[in-house]
Formats: sequence, C-alpha cells, structure tokens
Amino acid sequence: MASVLVILGSKSDAEVGRRSMDVLGRFGVEAKMVVASAHRTPDRVKALVEGSGADVFIAIAGLAAALPGMVAAFTTRPVIGVPVAGKLGLDSLLSIVQMPPGVPVACVGLDRGDNAALLAVAILSLADERLAEKLAFYRRELAERVERDSNEVQA
Repeated sequence: MASVLVILGSKSDAEVGRRSMDVLGRFGVEAKMVVASAHRTPDRVKALVEGSGADVFIAIAGLAAALPGMVAAFTTRPVIGVPVAGKLGLDSLLSIVQMPPGVPVACVGLDRGDNAALLAVAILSLADERLAEKLAFYRRELAERVERDSNEVQA
C-alpha cells in the first residue's frame, strides 16, 4: 500500500500537518506524522527519510524552511514542501521554491497542507487506479460545489 510521511519542522506546524493528514485519511492513504528539525535534529531527519518506506514525503516548515530540501537530499522519492506563513511572511516560501538544480522539491502555497496531500494523492494515483478514481470523484465534487455556488449567487 502506498504511503506518505509528513515531517513537521516543529510542533508549532502541527495544524498545517493535520490538514495533510485529514486529506490523506479521506483518500485512504496510509500516513504518519512526525517532528524533526533540519537545524536542531539533522541526524533524526536523515534517519527518518532513509529508514522510511514512504512513497512520498511532505515536509512542513517555516522561517528558513530548510526541511524540504534536506529531505530531498536523502531520497529520490517525491518531496512536497509546505511553507508555513509565520510572522515574516514569504521567507519560508522562497526557501522552498528556490532549491538548487538537481534536487527539486515541489512547493504548495503558504499553510496549504491540504494541497500538499492532494498532490501526494495525485502522484500516488499514477500507480493506483483506486486512488485515481477517488481523486477524479473529488474533483467532480469540487466542480459541482462551484456550480451550486454560482446558482446561489445568481438567485
């Protein structure tokens, strides 16, 4: 079964991580959430990544947001970075999207743990028809919601 490891840079990122876990749970994707800091526990990050059987990693971090890049340094599997808005604003976003050539990290919007999980589901659905069907159904639900909203606004 496909799985995702969600790594938080600190406990303060837990709410964003829960958004990822909620979406992954909705799709029936096996997932685990842990805390490991790129700066304070680099050996833990390395051990978690290298010892993980996860198919996709979601790394959530604020401030300098080195965690997604560090995770990518230890694996060739997909890594999705989630920048946490924090007090300074765009610093974490820029830290993730400006990865050097050769070590790519996907990046979703600030605090968008939900979108990171949906991207992980899309990646996993390439090899899992059941997930692909669930994702297609989810997208149809979104479209129907927009149609209902439009009808309400027009009324």
